[in-house]
Amino acid sequence: MNIIFMGTPEFAVPTLKSLVNSSYNVVGVFTQPDKAVGRKQILTPPPVKVCANEFGIPVFQPNSLKTAEAEELIKSLMPDAIVVVAYGKILPMNILNIPKYGCVNGHASILPRHRGASPIQWALVCGDKTTGVTTQLMGEGIDTGDILLTEETNIKENETAGELHDRLSIITASLMVNTLHGLENNTITPIKQDDTLANYAPIINKEMGHLKFDKTAEEICNLIRGFNPWPAAYFMLGGKRVKVFSAKVSEDTNKAPATVIKSDGELVIACKDGSAISLLEIQVEGSKRMSAKDYLIGHSVTEGECLE
Repeated sequence: MNIIFMGTPEFAVPTLKSLVNSSYNVVGVFTQPDKAVGRKQILTPPPVKVCANEFGIPVFQPNSLKTAEAEELIKSLMPDAIVVVAYGKILPMNILNIPKYGCVNGHASILPRHRGASPIQWALVCGDKTTGVTTQLMGEGIDTGDILLTEETNIKENETAGELHDRLSIITASLMVNTLHGLENNTITPIKQDDTLANYAPIINKEMGHLKFDKTAEEICNLIRGFNPWPAAYFMLGGKRVKVFSAKVSEDTNKAPATVIKSDGELVIACKDGSAISLLEIQVEGSKRMSAKDYLIGHSVTEGECLE
């Protein structure tokens, strides 16, 4: 079976490697154009391109798939299936109709829950206890296609988005190979999604991580985990942004949300509904990442102070 692979970030790399190491023939890789990265704006190839180059697979980086040139290029590669994992571009219907076995997407949630761009982060922010990976036949909608296979996994206590990302990328790789085997051997029956159960995981921006302590301590802990490592939850202290990488629920309090309850050896903040949170690992703007305990050794935070 000839496969075109479409993907861009590190999450997609294990799937590409699994396809290359399987019985399938990866005839081409499509990925996003190189981007300028960092303060020096160094033009950097996406991880999928780097991986494809290591295997000697032809790489294509069109700005759009909605052109006649892109359609003819894909047809010339004669794919039996197109595999898509975190590509970052919408495939038009004329492309979706090219391969015999269709276009198969690997999505990091159990659909129809958490359709959209950031399912790993939002599974944690929403306090989900389980998540997983779905392979689906792609259609015109975003993550609305028929389900092929799923694999569920429990979310570990205190697991961060970065840690869950790495686990789900490996699950996606094996599930995708199993999905292609099933399609090829006609052992998979596509299942329509129940749209009434759907919700969306929107694109994340930095300001979504702003902690105003107007949620419960458990909800804030979930948000901190979901936005670790990026964009990182944060609050303002003395005019500086303080990123929070880990925290735990503390004892209940009668203080107003955002009030500093304890700042001697431990930084505890009041939250919604009488709950409280103990901040464990932080990074003050302009300083290195450290434990809150170490930060408090050299800095004074006033108990009773209301944070921004």
